[in-house]
Amino acid sequence: MRVTYKGMPHALPVKIQQKLDGKFAKLAKLLDGRGEREAHVIVTQERRMCCAEVTLQFHDHKLVGHGSDIDLFTALSAALAKLDSQAVKQRTKWRATHRHKGEGRSAESPGEASAGPGGETLAKRVFRVNGVGRRKPMTLDEALLEMDQNRDYLVYRDADRDSEREGLCVLVRRRDGHFDLIES
Repeated sequence: MRVTYKGMPHALPVKIQQKLDGKFAKLAKLLDGRGEREAHVIVTQERRMCCAEVTLQFHDHKLVGHGSDIDLFTALSAALAKLDSQAVKQRTKWRATHRHKGEGRSAESPGEASAGPGGETLAKRVFRVNGVGRRKPMTLDEALLEMDQNRDYLVYRDADRDSEREGLCVLVRRRDGHFDLIES
């Protein structure tokens, strides 16, 4: 992020400049991280108070953060904190308007109802797949290779069985590391 300062009475010490650069980097990461952002910092002095104003363009919105304090670093930090909260608010608004319902995943079980955005309950839907995109039958050895470490079970069609006795097989991982084979 490119930062331009105006009205600075003197150059900032190196440690304070590094802290401010870290805060601006965090803000740039929050604002998509794509492309180069430009922030304008205007510092004014009124009696003993330092007033800092940070402006930043985010999509079609102008984000402005004001901060004032006796210490210049504290004023700049307050302005950046306000700018950060504005950026979070704009980002959540964008997500709410550009994402569709039902795209997110939930950790609820299939039979439970979940609360919708207005507080109403939405029933879980069941999607029935009638042989569309069927996978080819596999042998027991192929099923063991297909089953990875984080999978507890695998349902497959056995290639070794007769075509008239075609059924499903379930390979289940036991707690001791061995497997159970259930044939139907």
